[in-house]
Amino acid sequence: MIIPMPKRGDQLLFVGILTLTAMVISLLFYSLLWKAGNLIDLPHLRLGFYNFCLWSEDTGSLHCYQFPELEELGVSQIGLALARLCVYGALVFALFAPMPLLLAWCNSNEGEWQLAVGFLSMASMLLASGLGVFLTHAWKWVSLSLLGSGFLALSTAQVLLLLLLMAMAVFPQKVWKDKKAESWPCLMV
Repeated sequence: MIIPMPKRGDQLLFVGILTLTAMVISLLFYSLLWKAGNLIDLPHLRLGFYNFCLWSEDTGSLHCYQFPELEELGVSQIGLALARLCVYGALVFALFAPMPLLLAWCNSNEGEWQLAVGFLSMASMLLASGLGVFLTHAWKWVSLSLLGSGFLALSTAQVLLLLLLMAMAVFPQKVWKDKKAESWPCLMV
């Protein structure tokens, strides 16, 4: 008796989607936890979601500002809190995405797939919003040449999220018809 084998291209596409999801999560962890959310980390300037340190000519060292002083510099407390909430919320939504992806693949459930798409869409919107809000509030101290690896990781994660959402939009249209017609186990090798 011949057992029909599914196309390997669908499995490779799904593994690629999981790999992109893992890359996004890794980049967000690197930037937000390992680099502590610092977008600029130089000896004379450190700007991030929790650090706002400028060079002080009087002391000859970095002076880290807290909120009463930050408001005098023109940085809104609400704006910075909103930027933190958005960017770190993107990490949380990205962390929730892999489980519905695996469940959707194993159960051939389009609803679970749409849940994963929703989590990644929210992560993408929150990341872009948080970066935008932070950069608008800190723009007078930021130039493109000063932005460091934390910013590069966040912007790469944003690009990968958009690529991931495009791949996920194409994937179910192609696969759900094939998977429902055939009955085969989850992630068969």
